Amino acid sequence: MAVTIKDVAKKAEVSTATVSLVINNHPAISEATRRRVLKTIEELGYHPRASARTLASRKTGNVGFILTEDHFSRSEPFYTKIFLGSEFEARDRNFYILLTTIPRDFDERQHAPRFLLERNVDALILAGKVPTSLLDYTQRFRLPTVLVDYWVPGYDLSAVLIDNINGAREAVAYLVQKGHRRIAFLGGDLQHPSIKERLQGYRLALAEHGIDVDESLVVADLPDTGFDDGEAGMRQLLDRQVPFTAVFAGNDAMAIGAMRILRERGVRIPDEVAVVGFDDTEAAALVTPPLTTVHVDKVELGAVALRCVVELAEAKRKRCHKILIPTRLVIRESSG
Repeated sequence: MAVTIKDVAKKAEVSTATVSLVINNHPAISEATRRRVLKTIEELGYHPRASARTLASRKTGNVGFILTEDHFSRSEPFYTKIFLGSEFEARDRNFYILLTTIPRDFDERQHAPRFLLERNVDALILAGKVPTSLLDYTQRFRLPTVLVDYWVPGYDLSAVLIDNINGAREAVAYLVQKGHRRIAFLGGDLQHPSIKERLQGYRLALAEHGIDVDESLVVADLPDTGFDDGEAGMRQLLDRQVPFTAVFAGNDAMAIGAMRILRERGVRIPDEVAVVGFDDTEAAALVTPPLTTVHVDKVELGAVALRCVVELAEAKRKRCHKILIPTRLVIRESSG
């Protein structure tokens, strides 16, 4: 037989009304009572019905999570980890995450998320580069909204972002400390603020170490940031026949693509060219040689976004503004 709210109330020695107030995070409940009820809920395995919570709070208890289809893939699970971070945090806060993907060429007449049409979410998380057509559409619903790893000027939205500039500065500074002065940059899709900021961090690090930026070593006009783009960018660099001893790539996918072309052209890594990436995806530790990269706590990005958007939905804060998640350099064999 399923556990009921009456069973929880009896074991916790409180009223069913008190259990309901705890479930709905009502501020009138003391912390001691809240802990006792939550412990009892966990011990009994009680799962409150979403419909009951909706009636009590006039809220759904759901958070919508939107990704573009190209961000949700097995080959580059960066945003999958962000989603999992939000999901883990949502469980702790007794919320549900509803995930949907939309195409890059979003058209509200064809691709509108059903949970928005049915008014079935209290708040939204939008992760990665999303089209402005989607932002314009979602704003009509006047829901608390948080962007993750993306920010668009002109929209009054909270955002949880990677500290891209300092992460890139640390990576390039490390290469300089290893004796490199001819350091190339591979990047694409500079409309994405993360890649743009990583290029900015690259330039800052060189300037801080008294090294002039050689624009012939910068490839920043690639259409995207995948393996193929890294390969194309490295071909460009090698075909220019401008000497370099290290490469800093805008993300791991591009770095791994670049490494493939270096090996194809007979260039030894790291003996002749050191390679550093950004993101610390699972693939970074599996390539040969393992890739030195900037670690991004993807799960924490998702968890912070969920905490922020729930606080906005519960009117505990008016906005989160921009929250920066710090990075750290992970040194492996590709940099020597």
